[in-house]
Amino acid sequence: MERGDSERIEITISSRFENIELVQVIAEHLCENAGVDEDGSHWIGMAVREAVANAIKHGNKLDVKKKVHAQFDLHGLELVIRICDEGEGFDPSKVSDPLNPQNLMKTSGRGIFYMRTFMDEVHYTFEPGGGTSLVMTKNLAKGTGIASSNG
Repeated sequence: MERGDSERIEITISSRFENIELVQVIAEHLCENAGVDEDGSHWIGMAVREAVANAIKHGNKLDVKKKVHAQFDLHGLELVIRICDEGEGFDPSKVSDPLNPQNLMKTSGRGIFYMRTFMDEVHYTFEPGGGTSLVMTKNLAKGTGIASSNG
């Protein structure tokens, strides 16, 4: 992909867990088209999967009338992913740290941890009328950022 190229993909899904894979596949496909290796595409896909799962479960509380909006913007080698729900929002600082020994057996908090591990930046904003907007960015030129920590 040329540096000046840009691509945008947008999708809106109902709050059903079976729709998560569709959004994940779009993320992985976009990464592969941008020249990201299989590992990198997988980890970015996992971050998207966790973000959409959180939007469905915690944001929209499994209300199928509420939607999850996903937007992927690829500008050269920068990927910006926005996941928005229509729920009441939450305080990310109140999510327990999954690495704390007393939380090792808990499943909550892992999604946000994974997103922060796999992506370069993770930011939340909360809309005044309700809804959480999560923006994750990844510089694809750096690779996955995972391989270096594994050895």
